[in-house]
Amino acid sequence: MSKPAKTEAELIAMARAELKAHADGPDGLVISIVRDGDSWEFRADADQATRDRPGFPESVAMLVQIGDHLSKQYDVKG
Repeated sequence: MSKPAKTEAELIAMARAELKAHADGPDGLVISIVRDGDSWEFRADADQATRDRPGFPESVAMLVQIGDHLSKQYDVKG
């Protein structure tokens, strides 16, 4: 059985919602999706000021966990 597909924007919005619910990190985190064959994962980037703020490493670690969870549930459209 195949997984339901979501657009990159939908998946990133879901990740942002989960991050806000679980992590008290800085705003300014840029989230993208990197595909590798049939799998995908989130990537985080930010400017240096955002990287220096409290909670940044925890937010990135949480994003990895969220991506692992969502990638088992959804494929990326297109």
